[in-house]
Amino acid sequence: MPELSHGRRMLVLAICCMSLLIVSLDNTVLNVALPSLQREFDASTSGLQWTIDAYTLVLASLLMLAGSTADRIGRRRVFMTGLVVFTAGSVLCSLAPDLNSLIVFRMVQAVGGSMLNPVAMSIITNTFTDRRQRARAIGVWGAVVGISMAAGPLVGGLLVESVGWRSIFWINLPVGLAALLLTWRFVPESRAPKARRPDPVGQVLVIVLFGSLTYAIIEAPHASFPVLAPFALVALAALVALLRYEPRRPEPLIDLRFFRSAPFSGATVIAVSAFAALGGFLFLSTLYLQNVRGLSAWDAGLWMLPMAVPTFLCAPLSGRLVGSRGPRLPLLIAGGAMTVSGFLFALFEAETSNVTLFIGYVLFGVGFGFVNAPITNTAVSGMPVAQAGVASAVASTSRQLGQALGVAVIGAVLAAGVGSAPYASAFVAAARPGWWILAVCGLVVLVVGLLTSGRWAHRTAERTAERLETAEIRQEAGAHA
Repeated sequence: MPELSHGRRMLVLAICCMSLLIVSLDNTVLNVALPSLQREFDASTSGLQWTIDAYTLVLASLLMLAGSTADRIGRRRVFMTGLVVFTAGSVLCSLAPDLNSLIVFRMVQAVGGSMLNPVAMSIITNTFTDRRQRARAIGVWGAVVGISMAAGPLVGGLLVESVGWRSIFWINLPVGLAALLLTWRFVPESRAPKARRPDPVGQVLVIVLFGSLTYAIIEAPHASFPVLAPFALVALAALVALLRYEPRRPEPLIDLRFFRSAPFSGATVIAVSAFAALGGFLFLSTLYLQNVRGLSAWDAGLWMLPMAVPTFLCAPLSGRLVGSRGPRLPLLIAGGAMTVSGFLFALFEAETSNVTLFIGYVLFGVGFGFVNAPITNTAVSGMPVAQAGVASAVASTSRQLGQALGVAVIGAVLAAGVGSAPYASAFVAAARPGWWILAVCGLVVLVVGLLTSGRWAHRTAERTAERLETAEIRQEAGAHA
């Protein structure tokens, strides 16, 4: 890709952030609309879980394919295709006649979304080649998640309250079309010098693993063991097959050698844990504020601001800290704040008091605001630039998988706890195990962040990068011979 001026790089960053905005906004906006969907479609808790997880599961399943495909055929081309599919999927969602149709159309949206975020991150990585500039750019990228959190509940609450839940999908249309036109005009095409070949077997195994595992978790409170056991066994078989098949391929979908780098492995675990906490947090909070406290969608959106605003403010600060001091401090702040927030709800039922609810939301927002930049920076910084699409796609996959598992597990725990009891009176007690799970997720971020951000971890990243580059040189030499 040709060297761009500073202004052009900033414009490319802005265009990429627009794609992240619509993909992230879609989830936060929809969370506010869950009670409205529940009333209109008479949806169960598992039905609400599927409206979220159908989207995140398809994203998680296809992100690595999208990243490697973009590296191979052109990042701008795949990015523009994703914008078209995502925007079309948004139109279909706004027209859904029932819950099942909405779930299917959400999957269409996710197919487009899978071509946006990892590809945009790859474009950013190749546009900002200086380490500190890249860290700052990733900080801006993370701040967009905060913007979506701050704007999502408010915009969603206003639209649901005044027009109806279908209107939440309309906001994707102008942003998607504007991003499409700007990409066509200003984003240069780029490819990896040597991209990976398709891996259809690995792709099918990933889809089977993620889908069967999530189905077993979501349906656990409602289905019998003989029904769930086959899905659990299929998930296990797919995992074993993936671990045995991928290392034998010269160009696998998931390059397991990446995980020899402690920072990369740590970033993957942290991403799953942090976004599982986010998915569970939004799911529990939305249902509590509207179905238990009886707040309107707009008032519930206002109550989410104590979480959203710190996320928005802390994300760019985290990016600057990563650029100047490395990822350890932001990860320790993130893990500590998220852990304390989870403990507040699990031990003291923070949601039952306005003061503790506010404090718990602020702490979670601070924690989540600090966690995104070190995940992304660590995932791509130790890998060869030529494989930036694949490396960033693994990080994005970890985020989406974590969010899907968070909604699945927390929703299943909630459904099992509520049972046949009156929903409002049973909710706080039923949600307590879920809050404990979120506290453990925060603790994982804290401990893994501490263990994978020191000198030893940095040396493993350097050795991994050297081995990957040496292997690439040998493959090229063998091909020329």
